[in-house]
Amino acid sequence: MASIKEGAPAHGTVAHLLPQTYKRMVTEWLEEDTPSFDYGGFVVGDDEAEAKLLGKSKGVVAGVPFFDEVFRQLDCTVEWHVKEGESFEPITHCATVRGPVRKLLLGERVALNTLSRCSGIATKSAHLLALLRKAGYPNTLAGTRKTTPGFRLVEKYGMLVGGCDPHRHDLSTMTMLKDNHIWASSSITSAVHAAKSAGGFAIKVEVECQNVDEANEAAEAGADVVMLDNFTPEGVREAARTLKERWGKGLIVEVSGGLTEKNVTPFVCEDIDVISTSSIHQGVKHVDFSLKVVPKGKKA
Repeated sequence: MASIKEGAPAHGTVAHLLPQTYKRMVTEWLEEDTPSFDYGGFVVGDDEAEAKLLGKSKGVVAGVPFFDEVFRQLDCTVEWHVKEGESFEPITHCATVRGPVRKLLLGERVALNTLSRCSGIATKSAHLLALLRKAGYPNTLAGTRKTTPGFRLVEKYGMLVGGCDPHRHDLSTMTMLKDNHIWASSSITSAVHAAKSAGGFAIKVEVECQNVDEANEAAEAGADVVMLDNFTPEGVREAARTLKERWGKGLIVEVSGGLTEKNVTPFVCEDIDVISTSSIHQGVKHVDFSLKVVPKGKKA
């Protein structure tokens, strides 16, 4: 099975990035799914059982720590047969879960929903990254902050497993001055200076720019990153070349604005440092998994 060889997966175990708070998230998911009595669990009881996790559509496995934590909190164990970051073809026996049968079913839907969504994002991320590499793009493909409230950690995790950059995690990670910030300020220059004074040397400042003049003003004011937003492919190439010639490689040039696998390749050029798109995580098709309890007397 092929594994992701770019980004974070090429340098270590992505699961090691997770904060301990993800375990509390899992607890909340389980509480949401069973707020009072577990009627189905009452029916099946506490006999020990095994269940097969089956991958039923092509994809990249991602979200293993969340899946494992669901069942750990329910006193079950998980044995993986496919590693996180590996791609698989349907139908693949990806893992075996063991424990009291009522607890296998108690965690089933929470675990599957999380794994399916995270794997869908990793699969789409890896696909678009491969498409860009084939087109000759050597630099960074990133997601955006257009994530689901309360589920951001899982979605950003999926991007990482897929070999992509998750971009900024929240408003405290990096200062991004968008059109509304500029319109609410007197100018790009004053907005950048204010952002620099508040964030200091540790927080990068990015400015969303609609034309080359705005990008030059942002760079001159001290912005670390300029985003060329909603440019044409030809406009991107010309603007990026002009900016690099004037400001050098130290200025990070990002391109964004409605980019998908259907239209992104014409934007590829050596002067673009980052291509960012929400298409790798927003509205992405889930990878289909199911959990099947092994009938009594049989083995998984």
